[in-house]
Amino acid sequence: MRSLVIFFIGLFFGAAGGFLAAGGLPPSHDHAGHGSTAHDHSAMTQWDSTLPLPTLTLAIVNDTMAGVNLHIATTGYTMTPEVVGQADIVGGGHAHVYVNGVKLGRVYSDWVHIPDVKSGDLIRVSLNGNSHAGWKGPYGPLAAEITVP
Repeated sequence: MRSLVIFFIGLFFGAAGGFLAAGGLPPSHDHAGHGSTAHDHSAMTQWDSTLPLPTLTLAIVNDTMAGVNLHIATTGYTMTPEVVGQADIVGGGHAHVYVNGVKLGRVYSDWVHIPDVKSGDLIRVSLNGNSHAGWKGPYGPLAAEITVP
């Protein structure tokens, strides 16, 4: 009988551990800093396979006063702040910038100043459509990462 109890305890904790190792429950997300709660950051929009995938290249330039200036270079992609929140149009939208997984905000141009970073921090930039959904190519999200030197 004791072996059976231990078996079920092990089964319970083993399954729970596997659940947590696989990511567990999704993290909570606070929209208080956004102007709208109508968009979903987890949504992805498939890039039209008849069009070439855009390129995304990141470069960091140390700022003389504080932090860094991030250069976001794209080809085949246009920043379109004038239609944000409208229907996605393949080939355009905006970028989202993250530092160590924390979203700093949207970007509509090729340069952004990031004041509070240190050496080793990871900066990630994703290309997003007008609906805020991230663009996805055949190999995953259209995004790039760079480590602060």
